[in-house]
Amino acid sequence: MAKGILGRKIGMTQVFTKSGKLIPVTVIAAEPNIVTQIKTTENDGYEAVQLGFDSKREKLATKASIGHTNKANTTPKRFFREIRGVDVNNYSLGDEVSVDIFTPGEMVDVTGTSKGKGFQGVIKRHGQSRGPMGHGSHYHRKPGSMGTMRPMRVFKGKKLPGHMGTLTVTIQNLEIVAVDKENNIILVKGNVPGPKKSLVIIKTAIKNQDKINEVEELITYKVSEDVNTNETPVETPDTEENAVKEEI
Repeated sequence: MAKGILGRKIGMTQVFTKSGKLIPVTVIAAEPNIVTQIKTTENDGYEAVQLGFDSKREKLATKASIGHTNKANTTPKRFFREIRGVDVNNYSLGDEVSVDIFTPGEMVDVTGTSKGKGFQGVIKRHGQSRGPMGHGSHYHRKPGSMGTMRPMRVFKGKKLPGHMGTLTVTIQNLEIVAVDKENNIILVKGNVPGPKKSLVIIKTAIKNQDKINEVEELITYKVSEDVNTNETPVETPDTEENAVKEEI
């Protein structure tokens, strides 16, 4: 069965396995989601679970939103998204959905909103080729022909300059490298759409629901407590020579 969680893209980094393999990963912070609504076939015509993510102050929420989240006995949320294809019998109103629903090696689909790039021409937006740059050519980076002489109009779907980006994009079959329940962090192999701090939805892969890859053990790093201090403590062995020097 399908499952999913909402989170925020923190950025990209890299991790190493104990065999020395480097893995580029995207860090996604997903604090526990709250089940704010359960949709059934009898009431809504389809089955889905609505998740609420990212708490916000009551002052910033509408009365309708506050009433909606009060039914789940939780604080107002900034984002609400539905996860379809789930077994609604396994959920109750107000339940928490945390990162441990996924396991390392599991395949997922990640959906986000791509970065906005503003108004762009056809070469950058659609990958078209430019015209000759010399020999009196006055056609360089223009859109090209608008179509035939008749019916004297531009056909729908013509690739023209315009606003680029800010689209809902889904990247399929990404692998989960690690899950940190203590810090509510999921490491996903590769890149995911969207800028930093943007909302992403992690769901079970449609094409590989039951596939779980073998994941190599990662090297864990532990930051010493003395790293941020100016003085580096030097430990001296407890020997007779050192004891004599201290007495002198």
